[in-house]
Amino acid sequence: MKNLKKIALAFALVLAGTTISFAQCDKPVFLASSTTNYYNAKGELQRTKDEETLITLTKTEVIIAPGNEEHKMTGPIKSYSCNWTMPYKEGKTVVTSVFTDGGKELNATITIEGRGGKVTVTMVAAEMPDMKIQVVADKFE
Repeated sequence: MKNLKKIALAFALVLAGTTISFAQCDKPVFLASSTTNYYNAKGELQRTKDEETLITLTKTEVIIAPGNEEHKMTGPIKSYSCNWTMPYKEGKTVVTSVFTDGGKELNATITIEGRGGKVTVTMVAAEMPDMKIQVVADKFE
């Protein structure tokens, strides 16, 4: 009987965590950052740029606006996975999108990850395998 109670309690905790994760995953996400970091393929920091970047993620599109409107990128979401054990603090969302800029396509994977309450957004594009762009969210909701 004790084992049955432990199993029921474990199931209830997993169900509660899953419900919290789904509740967050159904909502649009807005992030703001004040610094953009550029890494090479080895993960070494190449440069840092102080700029306000706004990132919006809805069910259908991702919008990245670094610094000013002329570099704004919008793309449809091609795939989406979301798993947060603690909303906005611990977990991960991964989306793929195709941005079009001046007739060129950019196939990007965007990872929003929370660890220890720190949320980062990393973008990697198939067309730029030697570069990874990352921002740390100053504001995440």
